[in-house]
Amino acid sequence: MKRPRIYTLPFSSIYPLYIEKAEKKGRTKEEVDEIIFWLTGYDEHTLQQQIVKETDVEAFFKEAPCMNPNAILIKGVICGYRVEEIEDELMRQIRYLDKLIDELAKGKAMQKILRA
Repeated sequence: MKRPRIYTLPFSSIYPLYIEKAEKKGRTKEEVDEIIFWLTGYDEHTLQQQIVKETDVEAFFKEAPCMNPNAILIKGVICGYRVEEIEDELMRQIRYLDKLIDELAKGKAMQKILRA
């Protein structure tokens, strides 16, 4: 079976799109980063390292220091799929991040986005 193209894209090419989406709706890069840190366990330094190395999306998630155990609380539809029903773990993790950025852009409070 052919791997989805998203797996091979550099995370550095997707990251600015997340920021752009958030900023268009009055949110900030810092909020995008906070979501990424919460979901993946990266911090500012390690996230920058991944961006500079142009790590692909697959490696970005596989090398994540610690996926947040509360990520399973992320539910809903993104790109036409219910995130909680996606069987492929990597694709589910990618869609978790998409869903969180979507919630940020829709004006949801950070406390709710981070499932606090």
